[in-house]
Amino acid sequence: MNQNNLIVYLEFEDGRVADVSLELLTKGRTLASKLGVELEAVVIGDNLDGVEEQVFPYGVDRLYKVSDKRLAPYTSNPHSAVLINLFREIKPQACLMGATCIGRDLGPRVSSCLHSGLTADCTALEIGDHTDPKTGKEYKDLLLQIRPAFGGNIVATIVNPECRPQMATVREGVMKKEIFDPNHKGEVIELDPKKYVSDEDFVVEIIDRHIEKSKINIKNSPIIVAGGYGVGSKENFQLLFDLANTLGAEVGASRAAVDAGFTEHARQIGQTGVTVRPKLYIACGISGQIQHIAGMQDSSIIISINNDPNAPINTIADYVITGNIEDVVPKLIKYYKKNSK
Repeated sequence: MNQNNLIVYLEFEDGRVADVSLELLTKGRTLASKLGVELEAVVIGDNLDGVEEQVFPYGVDRLYKVSDKRLAPYTSNPHSAVLINLFREIKPQACLMGATCIGRDLGPRVSSCLHSGLTADCTALEIGDHTDPKTGKEYKDLLLQIRPAFGGNIVATIVNPECRPQMATVREGVMKKEIFDPNHKGEVIELDPKKYVSDEDFVVEIIDRHIEKSKINIKNSPIIVAGGYGVGSKENFQLLFDLANTLGAEVGASRAAVDAGFTEHARQIGQTGVTVRPKLYIACGISGQIQHIAGMQDSSIIISINNDPNAPINTIADYVITGNIEDVVPKLIKYYKKNSK
């Protein structure tokens, strides 16, 4: 089998490959081309028909399919066993996964067993060189795994010079999802599950499964009104909901606002929340910590409303309104209603 390629683990449920996996294929295609290797993908589960049609347009050169009715829905041991045994065989130089509840469970198991290391929650992935400061040894074309560190005060670049595969997880929405070539065709390899997973791995059986879908959909909202700790209170947060209702927007929040109990966690935007790319982002009382910026910096237009003219978020905002939320937001509502009649 081909070795030394870049591989993406595909999350697959209800006939669909997850968006985060398609985003990683988009990034993986760029990285693989830069490295001069092939982009591979692996999907594990049941009823895997049609996966190739979904992923080949993203530039996948080779798709490994492992199909068995016991492999769906996801459980830790069988999926880990498949990847560990497959990776021992095909020896990929890098593996990308979504930083989802599945990726967070699967990634550490695989990397721990293969002694390969893993960087979680990367905000950027690049190919670059590295020189070991102690030995002076030079390494070419490593996967540079970039993420905020030390509470978000710095951005760290993590490398894995010796062990393989180099592994990273990335949150949904951090990478852009783009078709590489609608006519691209790759190779499909159907693997025999018995070669990769043993009966003992199926010791856990899922008897019943309940998944509640989130009612809040900030990820796909074209306009977001987001509040930070500077909003001051849960009551003041109601002003943001009023503005959002006026504009047909969704309400988001910084981690500090969620931690303070101003609103629920499902609205959190940033490194430890959701990554968004709305057409308009109105940041109210948000200072602009690096983790929050990581989750909204690709917004088309950013308006910052803050009583601190030196707030870090103002440096990336297109428009800055200096003032108190209590004064500014009601005026925005009033004039929007007046001008939209």
